Amino acid sequence: MQTGYYVATGGLVTQFNRLNVISNNLANINTNGYKSDDVVIGNFEKMFKESRDNLPLDDNTKESSKFINRDLNKVPRIIKEYTNFSIGDIKKTGNDLDFALTKKDAFFLVKTPTGIKATRDGSFSIDENGHIVTKEGYPILPKTYFKDGHLLEMRKNLDIKADKNGDLYQGGLQTNSLFIATFDDLKKLKKVGNNLYDFGNQQPIENGKNAVLQGFLEKSNINPVIEMTNLIDTNRLADMYQKVMDTQMNELNRDAIEKLANVRA
Repeated sequence: MQTGYYVATGGLVTQFNRLNVISNNLANINTNGYKSDDVVIGNFEKMFKESRDNLPLDDNTKESSKFINRDLNKVPRIIKEYTNFSIGDIKKTGNDLDFALTKKDAFFLVKTPTGIKATRDGSFSIDENGHIVTKEGYPILPKTYFKDGHLLEMRKNLDIKADKNGDLYQGGLQTNSLFIATFDDLKKLKKVGNNLYDFGNQQPIENGKNAVLQGFLEKSNINPVIEMTNLIDTNRLADMYQKVMDTQMNELNRDAIEKLANVRA
C-alpha cells in the first residue's frame, strides 16, 4: 500500500480522536469546575528519534529500524493527552452550600462506591443524614476523616458558615472542616466521570489555607472561542486527509487495472 494512503489514514484517525476531545470540552462548558482537555499531535519520526537512544537496538535491528523510520516517519498521531488545570471564572451564587477553590491544585475529597476521589465542583447539598454531598449524593470528606472515619454531619435547621480555610461553623461554633487536598503531581490525576478524578497511589495532602470561598462556584475553564476554532480546524484537516485517501485509492485502483490489463495482454 502506498505510504501516502497510510499517512492520510493515520492523520484522519488522529483528527477524529482530537474531535472527540473538543466535543467533550464543548459539552462541559457549563459544568462547574470542569477542566478542559487537549492533545499533542506528533509524528513517528519525532517519537522515534526521541526514544531511539533508550531502545536496545542491536546491529541486526538497524535495517528494520531504518525501514520503519523511512516508511512511517510522517504518520501523525496523538502522543499525549493532558488536562488544563487553570482556574475557571469564579461566580457568586449566595448559596451557603456552594464553595469555590481559589488554588488550581486544590480539590475536595469525595467518598464514592469505588473509593475516594477528588473534585473541583463545589456545588453541594445536605442529605437526610446531615451529610454534605455532591449532586450524585456522594459524601464530602472532612479534614478528620482519615483519623476517625467520620463524615461531615450538619444540622439542617442552622445556617452553615465557612471561612477561607474551609472550617465550618453552625450556631457560632466550629463543627468540622472540609478536607482540601493537594497532590504532588496533577498530571497523574485521571478523569473518571461525574466530574471526579482518580489520584491513583498519591496521598492527598491537606492544604486548605486561604483556598475556600463560600457562596461562590468555579465555572469551567473552557474557552468556547478557542474550542470552536479548534473544531473548525479539526474538521478542515479531517476533510483534507479524506481527500488525500480518495486520491491515493484512485491511484491504487488505476495501477491495479493497468497491471491486470498488461497481464492479460
